[in-house]
Amino acid sequence: MHLTRLRLNGFKSFVDPTDLVIHPGLTGVVGPNGCGKSNLLEALRWVMGETRPKAMRGDGMEDVIFQGSGARPARGFAEVALQIDNSDRLAPAGFNDADTIEIVRRITRDAGSAYKAGGKEVRARDVQMLFADASTGAHSPALVRQGQIAELINARPRARRRILEEAAGISGLYQRRHEAELRLKATEANLARIDDVLGNLATQLAQLARQAKQAARYRAIGEALRRAEGALLYRRWQEAEVARAAAEAALTAATRAAAEAESAVSDAARHRAEAEEALPPLREEDAVAGAVLQRLEVQRGTLDEEEARARAALDTLDGRITQLSADIERESGLDSDAGATIARLEREQAELAEAAQGQDAREHNAGAAAETAAARLSEAEAQHSAIAEQAADLAARHQAAERRIAEARRAEEAAGTQAETARAEADDAAQTLARAGDACAAAEAEHAAAAAAAMQAETALGRAEAARAAARDAEETVRATRTEAESTAGTLRAEVAALTRLVEADTEAGARLLDRVEVAEGFEAALGAALGDDLDQPERDGAEGSGWVRLAPLEGAALPGGATPLGAHVSAPEVLARRLAAVGVVTARDGSMLQSQLAPGQRLVSRDGDLWRWDGLCRAAADAPNAAAIRLQQLNRLTALRRELETAEARAAEAAGEHDAAKAALDAAVAAEKAAREARRAADERVARAGRALGEAEAARNRVAGQRDAARESETRHRAEAERRAAERAEAEAEFAALDDLAAVRAQAQTRKQAVETARADMVAAREKRDALQRQGKARARRAEEVTREIARWRDRLATAQARIGELDARRAEAHREHAAAADTPARIAADRETLRDKIAEAETRRRSAADALAAAETALREATATERAAERTASDAREARARAEAQRDAAATALAEAEERLGAATGTTPDALLEQL
Repeated sequence: MHLTRLRLNGFKSFVDPTDLVIHPGLTGVVGPNGCGKSNLLEALRWVMGETRPKAMRGDGMEDVIFQGSGARPARGFAEVALQIDNSDRLAPAGFNDADTIEIVRRITRDAGSAYKAGGKEVRARDVQMLFADASTGAHSPALVRQGQIAELINARPRARRRILEEAAGISGLYQRRHEAELRLKATEANLARIDDVLGNLATQLAQLARQAKQAARYRAIGEALRRAEGALLYRRWQEAEVARAAAEAALTAATRAAAEAESAVSDAARHRAEAEEALPPLREEDAVAGAVLQRLEVQRGTLDEEEARARAALDTLDGRITQLSADIERESGLDSDAGATIARLEREQAELAEAAQGQDAREHNAGAAAETAAARLSEAEAQHSAIAEQAADLAARHQAAERRIAEARRAEEAAGTQAETARAEADDAAQTLARAGDACAAAEAEHAAAAAAAMQAETALGRAEAARAAARDAEETVRATRTEAESTAGTLRAEVAALTRLVEADTEAGARLLDRVEVAEGFEAALGAALGDDLDQPERDGAEGSGWVRLAPLEGAALPGGATPLGAHVSAPEVLARRLAAVGVVTARDGSMLQSQLAPGQRLVSRDGDLWRWDGLCRAAADAPNAAAIRLQQLNRLTALRRELETAEARAAEAAGEHDAAKAALDAAVAAEKAAREARRAADERVARAGRALGEAEAARNRVAGQRDAARESETRHRAEAERRAAERAEAEAEFAALDDLAAVRAQAQTRKQAVETARADMVAAREKRDALQRQGKARARRAEEVTREIARWRDRLATAQARIGELDARRAEAHREHAAAADTPARIAADRETLRDKIAEAETRRRSAADALAAAETALREATATERAAERTASDAREARARAEAQRDAAATALAEAEERLGAATGTTPDALLEQL
């Protein structure tokens, strides 16, 4: 199979359409990690029919679609197309129409995959079989993924056999064989299911036989049921008539009671109206008395509130006068406190101004001293850094030289040791290689012999499979014939059994004459119409009892022209000779025309069951179903079925013998095929074992040869490495001897470090002194500003206190005046309360009288209303009882009509006539 082009669109990292042209001679795709080389191999596996998401390095098959990035949105589908060169036309029949085959697989989100071949929709199975026939595919070892080389080396025999089968080009045949075996198993399961269905049908036939027996019992008890039903319907009609009469009487009583209740309601309504007319004047008087009393109560509440407000105002004025006096005393004491505080603050202000003199000069001198100390520290640090860098560089060079000397010495010793080891390994490998060559030659001879034996076993298996297939086809043909014959025999057997049980159930031990009559097929209805229920009577020897008595034949009149005697088609006892001689068989059209020509006692019948009697009676076949005719048809049908059953059973027995012989031949062919298959399997195992032995021998020989060459190359390499390491060690020792004294340089660095520490301590002390002077100056300035602000605030407060004292004196005098004006109000309110108390007593007396009269009138109204409601309830109950009685009367009448209708429909007569019949 020659692949010519691979096109990817939206597959993993190939978001844009990308074509990979596979020219002749192309051996590989090279690129850095992450460029998509593995994605190309996965695209090949995917388009060849891979269905495992894990093989695509994903959790689901939709993970092969481009998922999007920071600059590109996600795609909705992925598509891979593979072009195959088919110029030699070796593809399967469905794909061999063109020189180029294009296989396309497309997956859409939430829609699944679809395959196309040559622009047509195909199944995934078709694509997989195409590549399997070419010994490749999604699971082929020819597509090597990461880590698969180690898996192939350590593979089990079964996996190695699969590789050999693909190399031989027979993997597609094995897949087709597997599918054929699956279809054979499905066919066997269907045959087993058919056997189950046949068993179910036999069960259903048994159920139908039981149902036929139940139908016979139904006919036996039908007449008794009709009589019992007539008696029951008459009894129900009689009960309905009694119920209707009782409902009429109940309706009359309910109508009378409803009229009496309506009269009582009218009287109660009149009494309630009189009580309502007397109630409004009393309610008006009660409302007036209540309003007068309420107005006086409101006036008394107003006086109480006014007195409370007056006393509260006096208390408020007393508290205000006391508070104003205390405020005046507090403001007077504030004058002396403000003067003392202002004097203290002025003294503190003078002390701060004196201490601030000379502050700038002191800060300038401290700053200059700090800068000088910082310059000395910088100079000492620069000198220390220079000597420290020199010491560090020299120490590093000493350490590097010592490390190079030690490493070179160790490497020289290791290379010498490894060279000696490699020489010994090369000698051992040369001896082992000679032995491996002999083993490989023996394995090749064994593999050739095993391959020849496997070819012979394969040929024998092919012949055995062909013989087994022929035997299987013959067995299936005979089995189908046997199944059909047994099914036919079983159906007839069940029908015969069911009909036999039905006939035997109606047979009364030969007592009926019907059981001794045989009629030609097709004349059952004619005989049933001619004799009817008379066939149910037995034959009697004497004159007593019911039944047929044997009499001598009559020389009667001949049947009309065109009528044939019914006795010619019936085999019956002699007691029926007279009756059958007087019955003729005609067509349905001729019966009406010939009826007038009948002599007394004669009758004509048709094959369908129509009857024309000499006395003028006519009865159509559809209106006269006959149990005798049905019985005769069943007997004839039973005879015919028994003949058919004998033929079917003979045919089934013959088919069973043929099927047993075919099955024995099939068993022999299957056993022969099994033996051939076992021989082929043993040959395959021998070939596999020989192949494994040959592969292992060749691998061992190649491995040993490689080990020998590698050991010799390793010896040469390690010898050269030892010489190079010796030269490096000599060079490193010379460099180490030329370096300066490290201890002297480190001593100079320590001296410079102590000078730096001394300069840093001097600089820190100078800066602390300067910062302390600056903090003191700033604190003095802030305090001076605070003192100035406090002096101003206390002076403003002193002026405000004097104005406040004058205002408080004026407010206290006004409060004294208001207190004198409000002192007479409580006495005036007490006099008004005494006058109002007498008026309230009179109003309460008037209101109690009006309330008593109103309560008596309302009690009378409530009693009248209760009496009216009770009367209305009684009347309502009476009306409901009358309505129920009417409904019961109507229901009883309806039930009576329905009972009479059912009785007439069931019996065809009236109740009185039915009573006479019963």
